[in-house]
Amino acid sequence: MSTKPLFHKTNKSLPGKFRRASIKRPPTPDAEEEQDREPTLQEIINIKLIESGEKEKLKELLRERLIECGWRDEMKTLCRAFTRKKGRENVTVDDLVHVITPKGRASVPDSVKAELLQRIRAFLQTAAL
Repeated sequence: MSTKPLFHKTNKSLPGKFRRASIKRPPTPDAEEEQDREPTLQEIINIKLIESGEKEKLKELLRERLIECGWRDEMKTLCRAFTRKKGRENVTVDDLVHVITPKGRASVPDSVKAELLQRIRAFLQTAAL
């Protein structure tokens, strides 16, 4: 009887859920270390945004503005062009994210960034942080 594992991590013919993830993640901090440290200002703000529901409102506003200015269509076009160039069967979501993310972040209009920043500042003033 063989003791070889049924799903070996280097077997490329297995479905994706049985292969190791390609994303490199930082090590998980120890539970004790997590409890001892104080949350950063960024973490506190994020918690307040989530608890108040403001984060979802900001995300929806961002979606609307990016659609209005044509950014979303531009990203779709870039994704389609990349997929055509590489071949549909040779492109993964990770490939698209790796190639498109820097272009997408760089092409967000300054007016959209300014509006979101203004909304975040207004929230922080009312939240008294």
